[in-house]
Amino acid sequence: MKKLVVTTATVMVVGLGSAFSTDSIHAEPTTESIQNERADIKTDLSKAEAEIADVLIDIEELNQEVEKLNKALEKNKKTREKTEVEIGEKEAEIEAIKDEISVLEEKIETRYEILKNRAASLQKSGGDIGYIEVLFGSKSFSDFINRVSAVTKISDSDQELIEQQETDKAKVEEHKEKAEEKLTQLEEEKVELKGMEETIKEQKKVSKDKVKETEKKEKELKDKVAKLEMEDSSLAALQAEIDSNMSASASEQESSSDSVSSNSNSNSGQLTTMSHSNNGNQSTTKTESKNNSVKTSGSGNLSTAINAGYEHLGTPYVWGGKGPGGFDCSGFVSWAYGQAGLSIPSSTGLLRSAGTKISYSNARAGDLIFFDTGGKDSHVGIYLGGGEFIGAQNSTGLAVVNINSNSYWNKAFKGHVRRIQ
Repeated sequence: MKKLVVTTATVMVVGLGSAFSTDSIHAEPTTESIQNERADIKTDLSKAEAEIADVLIDIEELNQEVEKLNKALEKNKKTREKTEVEIGEKEAEIEAIKDEISVLEEKIETRYEILKNRAASLQKSGGDIGYIEVLFGSKSFSDFINRVSAVTKISDSDQELIEQQETDKAKVEEHKEKAEEKLTQLEEEKVELKGMEETIKEQKKVSKDKVKETEKKEKELKDKVAKLEMEDSSLAALQAEIDSNMSASASEQESSSDSVSSNSNSNSGQLTTMSHSNNGNQSTTKTESKNNSVKTSGSGNLSTAINAGYEHLGTPYVWGGKGPGGFDCSGFVSWAYGQAGLSIPSSTGLLRSAGTKISYSNARAGDLIFFDTGGKDSHVGIYLGGGEFIGAQNSTGLAVVNINSNSYWNKAFKGHVRRIQ
């Protein structure tokens, strides 16, 4: 048997932490050791894919938060614009009140002149001089009003004039006070809205930064998945090479054994007839021995893979699940083929390139059928024929689905079918 020497030039295996990661390896790897390495890689793949799913959810939630903040900013902007309009209206109202106050002050001045004229008229017509002195001795209009109110001889018309004067003045002052109070309130609200806007902008910036960080993490995880898939592919190639060499060695040994048996028979003339008569049985024995040497676990029949899942319909979907207790989509496909003695990858990424791609029109039961759900070729199942497939779905668990009658799966199917055998 030819000894296999493995170097990094033969297979690129990075970061596996095993005998395959040194610069020059002269140990002879076995199928079992390679399968163990691949099992570790597939575990890492499942974890990375699970983390990617979590990251995608985080990104979606962060984008929703950014959208909410955008809506809050828009609402804040509209409220602030409305407040600014109200401030303008109140400022105009205050200006109008000031004009009204000016008019009233003119009226007050006019009334003051009327009162003085009336007092002078009373003086000329023989009125009490004391009354005139009281009126004209006032130092201000307020003092004048107080003096007039104190004079008992004042006429009723004068009293009505004074009362009207006081009422108008109080009314103007009240309007002015309310308008200024409302204006102050609006100005404070404007300042508060401006501060709120700055806070929302800062929150939006933080959320956008988180989105960038999360997207960076998503890229790192996808790079990790691609790296792991490359490592697994390299190990698969190495395993195939080892299996090929082992098969060739077994064939050489069998051929040598047949040659020895033939020479033994030719050296014994007495046994020639017996050997000839037993030739059929001997051939049968060889065939059975050969079959036993290549037979693996399971029945070896593709129909076994097709029918394996029916006993487990309804099994819940479990991320990374590869056994009857729980499946994810690629885990179920790998497990079902394993029941037929066929070893295929248990990650969707590797199954995308497994076997041979065929057209959907040529699909037959047992072929792998892919769907674009969370991304290109992100879901896989086993085709059953008649537009149906069996697979592990997140919503239903392990189930049989008709592509033609199910609008979701019909839309997700883009025609990607692969044949393993």
